[in-house]
Amino acid sequence: MTVSAPKGTADILPDESYKWQYVERKIRDICSRFGFCEIRTPVFEHTEVFERGVGDATDVVTKEMYTFEDKGGRSITLRPEGTAGVVRAYLENGLFNGAMPVKLYYLINCFRYEKPQKGRLRQFSQFGVELFGATSPETDALIISLPHMLLCELGIKDIELKINSIGCRGCRAEYRRALTEYFESRKDKLCPTCNERLYKNPMRILDCKSEICRSVCKDAPRITDYLCSDCRDHFEKVKAALEGLGIAYTVDSSIVRGLDYYNRTVFEFVSGDIGAQGTVCGGGRYDGLTEQLGGAPCAGIGFAMGLERLMLLLGNKTDRPVTQLYVAAVGERAKAYSAGLAHRLMKDGASVEYDVMNRSLKAQLKYADKIGARSCIVIGDSELDNKKAVLKNMKSGRQTEIPLDDITAAQIEEAIENE
Repeated sequence: MTVSAPKGTADILPDESYKWQYVERKIRDICSRFGFCEIRTPVFEHTEVFERGVGDATDVVTKEMYTFEDKGGRSITLRPEGTAGVVRAYLENGLFNGAMPVKLYYLINCFRYEKPQKGRLRQFSQFGVELFGATSPETDALIISLPHMLLCELGIKDIELKINSIGCRGCRAEYRRALTEYFESRKDKLCPTCNERLYKNPMRILDCKSEICRSVCKDAPRITDYLCSDCRDHFEKVKAALEGLGIAYTVDSSIVRGLDYYNRTVFEFVSGDIGAQGTVCGGGRYDGLTEQLGGAPCAGIGFAMGLERLMLLLGNKTDRPVTQLYVAAVGERAKAYSAGLAHRLMKDGASVEYDVMNRSLKAQLKYADKIGARSCIVIGDSELDNKKAVLKNMKSGRQTEIPLDDITAAQIEEAIENE
């Protein structure tokens, strides 16, 4: 029997992993510029962290979590998202005792049992940020501006920012009654899942991907018509702050996000280039989540970005790292010297390869060409005796004589760049 990866998982091979490394470096760089520090939480948590944090009426909790009992009889769940675990860590480790706001980011794997699709796997990678302790509308704009800057610097275009306000508990109560009344008269047109949502959380119907349900939702009441004065003022100030930052947006009243902990500002960055699952990044404010997990009240806001979808958009915008120098050797004496030279240049910062397969010179040069080495030197007895070798630019064919004992990584790079 051939061993294969479990359904909904994927190997990231060397032809793709360099893109991931590039994006991860860019993420860390931008987060550092914004003053966010990395947090690393466990891959699994006690199940109640997600039941209480994400919401027991969500599809994530009711249908998609990987939950099991450990050998001690405790219910454990592989994390389906990042926010609840970070809030748990924030509370348990007393991060609220430090300087406010607390600004955290993470690069993690998450797990959800759902139908695999393009850009959506059962084990998937997620970049997210969480900010605790700030309630201002300007904070919302700050959080939105971080993924906006990341997408711009990655050269990803045709992305639309959609924003909405889903209000607070007070204004949502009235809206929920209006929404329930609207959908009750159209129950026969809703999909089975949305019929289940109707009395648990009717706002989730607005997030349904079924075309039939989407058509039903077109004339549904809009949350923005039910916002209290405080929530309406907050939303107007968020919009003004985004405009001040030069960030274009569209108000979309259908955006409610899929998890129950959100309130007030919610947002998504959406692309039309990756099919139906076009949301690349989504987030919003969750001011009551610390209380749900047993802590004192504390404002919170964040977002999560699916890296698989981001990679689909990135395409081939990054250059694959290449070997700067291949050292080809002829004879045992030259092979020993080549290994030492290669390691000396590696310590100096160069990317260097040399033969470990006992290939002929012709085969070594063929290999150097195959891996895309930018330059090559051939070392034999005469080169060792003269302490000189010829550096060949593999692209142009130009050759330059170099001293073996004094050659540096900078000299190799200079010779390549001068072509």
